[in-house]
Amino acid sequence: MGVKGFVEGGIASIVAGCSTHPLDLIKVRMQLQGESLAAGAGAGAGLRPALAFQPSGSVTVPLHPLPRPGLISVGVQILRSEGPAALFSGISATVLRQTLYSTTRMGLYDMMKKSWSGDNGILPLHRKIAAGLIAGGIGAAVGNPADVAMVRMQADGRLPVAQRRNYKSVVDAISRMVREEGVTSLWRGSSLTVNRAMIVTASQLATYDQAKEAILRRRGAGADGMGTHVAASFAAGIVAAVASNPVDVVKTRVMNMRVGVGEVAPYAGAVDCAVKTVRAEGVMALYKGFIPTVSRQGPFTVVLFVTLEQVRALLKDF
Repeated sequence: MGVKGFVEGGIASIVAGCSTHPLDLIKVRMQLQGESLAAGAGAGAGLRPALAFQPSGSVTVPLHPLPRPGLISVGVQILRSEGPAALFSGISATVLRQTLYSTTRMGLYDMMKKSWSGDNGILPLHRKIAAGLIAGGIGAAVGNPADVAMVRMQADGRLPVAQRRNYKSVVDAISRMVREEGVTSLWRGSSLTVNRAMIVTASQLATYDQAKEAILRRRGAGADGMGTHVAASFAAGIVAAVASNPVDVVKTRVMNMRVGVGEVAPYAGAVDCAVKTVRAEGVMALYKGFIPTVSRQGPFTVVLFVTLEQVRALLKDF
């Protein structure tokens, strides 16, 4: 029972991760916009500042906010400057991340769900949330190295050519991080990854199960088909995106920061990054990339659960 849940969740997660990878890359690029103001010039090389300035006597004062490119603009910008293949930068890291992180969280959640369910097979909402929190935290700790590699590979194209890391693959990324920055760099931002994963897993899986059960109670067991799976998974994607975006922005920035030998890190940690980001760019900076997050989280969650239900149907006799 236990191994089967891991296999089903792993297959569904890899399919969903690969199919929505370009949207995830655009989300990462948007979350890094304006970072130079938050962390100083060293952390945000190659980024456009969020404010235009003009001199006023001996003092430089803000002139007006510069418009930030949106989802479509960022996508077009990447296509023009880096080519279509750039939308799949870091895809090997996505596959490894889904194999480690999502396989673990989906399998553990399935085990706890079956173990904690009552005689009627229904798990109360608070237990679904608890199972999601535990499964997400463990999965994130296992998959953090691939997560760091994925963020860096997706963000590389926004840097000036001379500053790019140019990782050849996720294996190259991880081996170079260990060699150049030490083993601990593989778990940079792990507290954020764990927090985000706990929030995403609890909100995503609990919402899906809760929504699906509500639909089936209303329409009967005969409604357990594609329409119900899509509706429940779309609701789960929206809830997960709203709950996780602020942590995701901070996680992306902490993981992406470049720290040379003897240099001071742009951010001292997650709290420092959040504070600097809010001070420089405002509270809504924590919802940067929200549109692509929803645009990615919605399809990702739909593909994830629809694929999961199909895989379960195929493997039901095993």
